[in-house]
Amino acid sequence: MISVVIVDDQPLLRAGFSMILQSVDDLELVGEASNGREAIEMVAAQQPDVVLMDIRMPELDGVEATRRITAVPNAPAVLMLTTFDLDEYVYASLRAGASGFLLKDAPGDDLLDAIRVVANGDALIAPSVTRRLINDFVAAPVASTNPGLAELTDRENDVLLLMARGLSNSEIATELILGETTIKTHVGRILMKLGARDRVQAVIAAYEAGVISPGDASTS
Repeated sequence: MISVVIVDDQPLLRAGFSMILQSVDDLELVGEASNGREAIEMVAAQQPDVVLMDIRMPELDGVEATRRITAVPNAPAVLMLTTFDLDEYVYASLRAGASGFLLKDAPGDDLLDAIRVVANGDALIAPSVTRRLINDFVAAPVASTNPGLAELTDRENDVLLLMARGLSNSEIATELILGETTIKTHVGRILMKLGARDRVQAVIAAYEAGVISPGDASTS
């Protein structure tokens, strides 16, 4: 059972998300919060697996709340939700430690699948914001180079490139003609070497160092 906390300042949206969660047997709503401060308290009390986090909220926004929630050991995965696919906080949210980003108007099944994806330790970004996210990486100055990138093997670099294209482990396995278990091992080693908590942070490190470019990440 995957436990979930919903954070949104709009009661009707919280109610809608709650109904979607209650429609399946493998997800359980364990708490709700209306702003970032309440979210931090709720997460500490309930220790959920996943937090559905609104970005724009009063008192404390979703970006700062995410940064504080993911800073502690055994932190839950945070799935950011927003109304706009051109939200200026997308990049900041992922840098703060969010494992995924989804639009609020996404179909209910997509929301449920996204929760399961981030709960499993993977990352998810709504396709409609992927191009803007890449452009943000290009426009932003290079902050630093992760020393772990130099430790990656040729095969791990191949896997990282396909991760940046948004491929799942099974899709990467097909692309490289390898077993899915082998791919999982490679992904785990990449995260360990880069000191990344999930796939999003690993790809961010590669973009910031210039190891991956927008052309590399475009799908064929």
